[in-house]
Amino acid sequence: MLIEKLEAIKVRRDEVEQELGSPTVMSDMKRFAGLSKEYKDLTPIVEAMEDYRNVLSNIESSREVLMNEKDEEFRNMAKMELDELEARRIKMEDDIRLMLVPADPEDSKNAIMEIRAGTGGDEAGIFAGDLYRMYMRYCERNKWKTELVDFTEGTAGGYKEVIFNVIADNAYGVMKYESGVHRVQRVPLTETMGRVHTSAASVAVLPEVDEVDVVVRNEDIRKDTFCSGGKGGQSVNTTYSAVRLTHLPTGIVAQCQDERSQIKNYDKCLKVLRSRIYEVEYNKRMEAIAKKRKTMVSSGDRSAKIRTYNYAQSRVTDHRIGLSTHNLPLFVDGDIQEFLDALQLAENAERLKEGTTV
Repeated sequence: MLIEKLEAIKVRRDEVEQELGSPTVMSDMKRFAGLSKEYKDLTPIVEAMEDYRNVLSNIESSREVLMNEKDEEFRNMAKMELDELEARRIKMEDDIRLMLVPADPEDSKNAIMEIRAGTGGDEAGIFAGDLYRMYMRYCERNKWKTELVDFTEGTAGGYKEVIFNVIADNAYGVMKYESGVHRVQRVPLTETMGRVHTSAASVAVLPEVDEVDVVVRNEDIRKDTFCSGGKGGQSVNTTYSAVRLTHLPTGIVAQCQDERSQIKNYDKCLKVLRSRIYEVEYNKRMEAIAKKRKTMVSSGDRSAKIRTYNYAQSRVTDHRIGLSTHNLPLFVDGDIQEFLDALQLAENAERLKEGTTV
């Protein structure tokens, strides 16, 4: 029975709570962090269990009234209440079953987002800039903190590449659906004949990982410093504040030039480097899942075309779930929550149907 599963979860939550108070656990940072996360994940399920038990108790009370009450008015009231409670019970059971499907443990982490211009020349760079502004507006709407890590400006505006951090609870779990190729169809500013062009930009979303997730030894890193590029600023091209890190065993490279301080750039750069190293193994696992779930493009498959922005028809279409909106101006101004919710719902439905874990 569902209630038995929930009781077992409550027992485990209570055990975790006790362990967190143990001096042995408190002295082990990795174990303490893991238990803290487990406690945080189990608590909403335990709270849902208490609400569910109350509903079951009220259902039993209403049934007793129907069985024993002779007054027709009281019976009608009990019948109405029972119908409402049964509807709540069904909804609560669906919600709890979804809560019991193990979540991707990476979902709760901050996200590192990388946008790169693809095919389409200068227009692709302009479109990459549009996507960057779209995500900035979305983060502002949600009061999420962002940090620019690195960028290379396009020759006609926008960016050839821009990397930024999204710092918020569950940032990766929300933004991972944006990974893939975004395609735009419009008349570029650079087009003199008024012809519609198709251009593209790729988006990669990585979970930010900690030292306990990926250990990067100092001797395995080559650090290079160089002058910052970009528009204006006293530090631009005058001090070696920009940092490039190369992980020698894998050849993976990350760089950061946003901060004037070399130390701050190094810290940001190291976060990106860790995430890119972690991504290699993480993607192997996610690609296996993505083969089963059409909505799960967070596997890092940057060649997958996920969305088209058609300016002539003011239409945005997500090809994974066939969802379209004809309100493109609002969408590119950061109003993307409807699509993210629909992708999450579709994936959850598939996970429940398959009974798989991530």
